[in-house]
This record gives sequence, C-alpha cells and structure tokens, in this order.
Amino acid sequence: MTQHQNHGGHQDHGSLKSYVIGFVLSIVLTIIPLVLVMNQMLEKTALVITILVMAILQFVVQLFFFMHIREGEKPRYNVQTLILGLVIVFTIIAGSIWIMMFNKY
Repeated sequence: MTQHQNHGGHQDHGSLKSYVIGFVLSIVLTIIPLVLVMNQMLEKTALVITILVMAILQFVVQLFFFMHIREGEKPRYNVQTLILGLVIVFTIIAGSIWIMMFNKY
C-alpha cells in the first residue's frame, strides 16, 4: 500500500482578488435572470434558455473560482474527470428523455 506523506506545507487556494472576481461574477449571473423575470423582458422560451445559460455560467464560475478545479498536482485530470462526469450525466438524461418520448409506441 502506498503511504501519503504530509509535507507540512500550506497550500494556497487562491488570492483575495480571485475570490472577489468570482463573487462579483456570481452576483451578476444571479441578478441578470432575476431582472429578466421580474420585469418580464423576454418570452417564456427565451427566458428559460437565458436562465439555463446563466446557470451553466454560474456553475463554471463556481468550479474555477471557488472549487479551484485548475489547481492541484495534476489539474488536467480534475478537468478531464469533470468532463467525463458531465458526459455521463448528459447521456443518462438524454437517454431517459428519449425513452420517455418513445415509450408510448
């Protein structure tokens, strides 16, 4: 079995600047759909698409600015694992929707 060694070093996870940028982006990506919904500025379909796009962008901001997906010993593996997980989730959801649509035949 392999043993993990603690090097006793402090791992820095980000600067105040990156946290503030992430926080401001998160607030903006939350306020945009809120304003669109409260003021009824778009049709229903366009509004739903806009909310979904903002949610995806919010997800990306959270991953890169707060969860530090690019940091670590091998950041490429973190991103590759995330992409694989998203492909699996997308496949399951798309397959489920496809099965439900053609279930009546």
